[in-house]
Amino acid sequence: MNTNGNQENVMPSTQEAVEPAQADVVPAHKEEPSNSPVEGPGSGRTIGILFAVALIAAIFYGLHVRSSHEKELTRATDEAAIPTVNIIRPQMGSEAQSLVLPGNVQAFTETPIYSRTNGYLKKWYFDIGSHVRKGQLLAEIETPEIDQQLQQSRAELERIQANMELAGVTSNRWESLLAKHAVSQQEADQTRSNYIAAQAAVDASKANVRRLEQLQSYEKIIAPFDGVITARNTDIGDLINAGSGSTNPRELFHLAATGKLRVYAAVPEVYADSIHNGDKADLTQDSNPGVKIPGTIVRNAKAIDNATRTLNVEVDIDNRDNKLLPGAYIFVHFHVPGGANTVTVPSNTLLFRAEGLRVGVVRDDRVQLVPVTIGHDYGGTVEVTSGLTSSDEVIVDPSDSITSGMPVRVNRGAKGRS
Repeated sequence: MNTNGNQENVMPSTQEAVEPAQADVVPAHKEEPSNSPVEGPGSGRTIGILFAVALIAAIFYGLHVRSSHEKELTRATDEAAIPTVNIIRPQMGSEAQSLVLPGNVQAFTETPIYSRTNGYLKKWYFDIGSHVRKGQLLAEIETPEIDQQLQQSRAELERIQANMELAGVTSNRWESLLAKHAVSQQEADQTRSNYIAAQAAVDASKANVRRLEQLQSYEKIIAPFDGVITARNTDIGDLINAGSGSTNPRELFHLAATGKLRVYAAVPEVYADSIHNGDKADLTQDSNPGVKIPGTIVRNAKAIDNATRTLNVEVDIDNRDNKLLPGAYIFVHFHVPGGANTVTVPSNTLLFRAEGLRVGVVRDDRVQLVPVTIGHDYGGTVEVTSGLTSSDEVIVDPSDSITSGMPVRVNRGAKGRS
């Protein structure tokens, strides 16, 4: 109990000690001055409203900026979607072109030389590559059979001439006797008829002698014109058959006149109207492509070949300097004039579409795909015969995705590649 009593006495003393301390502390805080405003329930609400207003303003500003950026991006995208194109204006007319076609060279005059009589080749005087003149002796043929036949025919002619002379004398005598009425008219006429028959026999015999003499003259092979021996197909001792009496006669020589040559070329039908007699043409060959040989169109077939649909054209050239050889393969350059009512555009302006050939033309800053008709193709440029005028603005290097009505931006500062 005493213990409890002590405890009771201790506890009040402790409480009393605390209370004065608390009393000392509180007054101390009340006495310190303070500069901060007095916060109440109304001031906290104002700050919240201001913060909410600022947040809303920031949100609206962000949305506005984002919308502006989206509009700018849309505008830039729309502008970027409009392609920029280069243009070129078609040129009036079309350029003259050189139509190059293969051609075959032939001698102006060319012939094989055969024998007109039978025999053996005695001698030849010219070999291949030799230039000969008209009338020169090329070879000789031995014809013993013809010689014997000629001698026989001449002897027969002498006999028939003797008979004719006797018949003439007899006829004259009978005419004299008829005048004296010593013979009948019938007998006189008979002798006259015998004389006339003898004269006819003499004429026939002379003709036979001339025939054999002509055959004998064929023992000498003569050049029919000036030219070059291009082939020799015989030699001394060969058995020669007459060209007209054999189914497969042997060609003794081949002679060609090379001072003037003919060149034949097949011109396509589309260019046939541009080829005229008297026009000039140049010839080249692979062995010397830098040298152009002048020629002249002298004639054409005046008809289109049904099989090849081409016009056969002959070009003659002066070959006195032997620049070309007969049989050579060359190229003929025909000068084809350009069209007057056409325009020319670069090849890179053409569009090949399923509906046909098209060209992109800019009209009112929009594309119009115009159908065109091509005349001649010059490689880098083409001739347009319909669909374009010289005032059109033609798009160069158009894209495959281009369509009619598409807006475009024309690059006025650049020129199209031609």
